[in-house]
Amino acid sequence: MPIKSSPSSTEAAGPLDLIRKYSISGPRYTSYPPATKFAAEIGSLGLEEAITSDNAPGAGPISLYFHLPFCETRCWFCGCHTVITLRRDAACEYLDDLEREMRLTAARMDRNRPVTQIHLGGGTPTFFPPADLRRLGGLIRELFPQRSPDCEFSVEIDPRRLTEEHVVALREIGANRASLGVQDTNPRVQLAIHRIQPQAVNQQAFAWLRANGFASINVDLIYGLPLQTVESFGRTIDDVLTLRPDRLSVFSYAHVPWIKPTQKIFDDREQLPDAEAKLGMFAAAHRQLTAAGFIDIGLDHFARPDDSLALAQRAGTLHRNFQGYSTQAGASLYSFGISSISSTPETYRQNLKTLPEWRAALAEGRLPVERGLRLTAEDQRRRAIIMRLMCDRRLDFARLSRELGVDFASTYAKELAGLTDLLTDGIVVRTEGGIAVTEVGIPLLRVVAMRFDPLFTEAPRQHAAAI
Repeated sequence: MPIKSSPSSTEAAGPLDLIRKYSISGPRYTSYPPATKFAAEIGSLGLEEAITSDNAPGAGPISLYFHLPFCETRCWFCGCHTVITLRRDAACEYLDDLEREMRLTAARMDRNRPVTQIHLGGGTPTFFPPADLRRLGGLIRELFPQRSPDCEFSVEIDPRRLTEEHVVALREIGANRASLGVQDTNPRVQLAIHRIQPQAVNQQAFAWLRANGFASINVDLIYGLPLQTVESFGRTIDDVLTLRPDRLSVFSYAHVPWIKPTQKIFDDREQLPDAEAKLGMFAAAHRQLTAAGFIDIGLDHFARPDDSLALAQRAGTLHRNFQGYSTQAGASLYSFGISSISSTPETYRQNLKTLPEWRAALAEGRLPVERGLRLTAEDQRRRAIIMRLMCDRRLDFARLSRELGVDFASTYAKELAGLTDLLTDGIVVRTEGGIAVTEVGIPLLRVVAMRFDPLFTEAPRQHAAAI
């Protein structure tokens, strides 16, 4: 069904007005269906059989993720699966179990598949002493030896817990990209979130990483934290720009105290900015970063024009997975450690989330899977559609018809007809042979993607108060 373009109302409604109008809670679409739809009853899903199928002759590349959950202290805003301890022996003990899981999984795989991406996430990977990082690197090389020459090996880093010895060890095992948690540089905000991190610590981390040959450095920031204002967050952006990062991730703080009880502290102190201030922070950050030459990759990611993410976006080869945007498309994801999520073309599986349960499964010689999902053919088609929107900001009907094996425009006529309000507001436009998200619509990418998600299109749309 053709979509008729309508006059844009963006002259009457500015970008912030549109964000207010379409502000709705929804997935970040690092997967489709999202992890909230994974099932605990996994016996009938054939998740282990899916590993065998995924490793049939001629199988493609793989991506590896290792969840290293330990932190010395708890940041009160954090929503990650972490273990808080000062006991360094915990790292070595965890690595013993991680090796068991790696060997159990590798025994089910074709070990000649090329590894195109490796990611160490947390927690705080640099909680692990350099010797343990070298041990992990040795296990990766032993069990997954076919590393691609252009393999992206990234590690999440807390600058407060970093030494130059860590950086040297990470380079020795092949790490070439780093993502630094900064969040905010204002001392008052840092005190309010229980994360004291002077700018000098960030500068030292950058100096060590650059001196040791890291090809790309990302900085993570969060807006919507206690005591933040539009002006103070603007100064944080200015501080971070002096570090000359290659990429930035500017995340919206997710306030979920019913899931993460530590966040109740923010309710008790009544220091969280309101929705209007939060919208202003993102708008100001967007202006500052684009004025500084960064490309808006989508959602909350920005990159320099010569960065591989920006190049992949221009080439139409950008991909999205559980670590966010990536240049490595077409790889099956094998993940290790508590709470980590793996994916094959037809399945997702997530590990047990607590150390005792995860360890007990491994002690019994079982893969430590807690829940998962087997995708239907329609799930896989919807995943491809949403992926293209999130990465390309457009849908090419002819290309999708070829790739999905259906006539896209007729099969998804209902969804296309449901874009009328987005067309009217100038968030999407009709193009020759498809639709495209406009510049003003980029902050609302998720909203456009949700129109192709039956979990939302089949239920009444309700606008939430915060993005």
